[in-house]
Amino acid sequence: MLTYQLRNLTVRHLTASRAPALQAINLTIEQGEQLALIGPSGAGKTTLLATLACSHQPAEGGFEAFGVAPWSLGEAARHRLRAQLFLAPQTPPLPPRQRVVTAVLAARLPQWSLWRALVSLFKPADPEAAWQALSRFNLGDKLYSRVDRLSGGERQRCGLARLLLSPAKALLVDEPLSALDPALSELTLTTLRDEAKARNATLVCSLHQVELALSHFPRIVALRDGRIEFDLPCEQVTPQMIAALYAGEQPAASVPHDDDAMAVKLGIGACL
Repeated sequence: MLTYQLRNLTVRHLTASRAPALQAINLTIEQGEQLALIGPSGAGKTTLLATLACSHQPAEGGFEAFGVAPWSLGEAARHRLRAQLFLAPQTPPLPPRQRVVTAVLAARLPQWSLWRALVSLFKPADPEAAWQALSRFNLGDKLYSRVDRLSGGERQRCGLARLLLSPAKALLVDEPLSALDPALSELTLTTLRDEAKARNATLVCSLHQVELALSHFPRIVALRDGRIEFDLPCEQVTPQMIAALYAGEQPAASVPHDDDAMAVKLGIGACL
């Protein structure tokens, strides 16, 4: 079964008189696949994730999620479809005065009645489930903390704990490691991949950390200037491809000329 089918897709931002944010995107993603989006800043990774989450309506081309065209549906049907998608932004929109337990349990709002949701604001409906989700990201001790007392990295992981409690079949994660140290980065990617595998959910994760993308994800989709530069199994991604993808984003002197040294730095060959 396909989770996504994109055919010659073009996406424009509402403010745009410039080039499209995404153009000529052809992408097929099977249910249960795990892939990483890489590319320089401004390449279109966040826009692609938002498009997959049905937050951006394409200007041109074909777009199907779970076999249906979301933008041909009525509002109610599209809302039901969105319940199968979970977008975790780089900066989670968590209410600052809310307790962490409430913020995490908000993942279950689509399944709850209005009355149960209101009651849970005062007496959390399932604190044990929230604690278990937080504990998988080493945040169990923050269960009853206020969101505005969390660090940036703790807020990121709080948002990801919410993902664990959602019933979504497609997990769309934008730069989850930007505020995390190396050990927490490894834990976070392992937890996300294990969760996706356990529920046969599709996982699409954008990353600036190329070496982690290559070591954790079997499929790599590279974007530059709103276009797909390559879409390959991780073992087929070469140091030359990475250097060309990021050309101009870092000084040329920082790009090793020795292919073996580059491969070690980027983790090529260690992918699963």
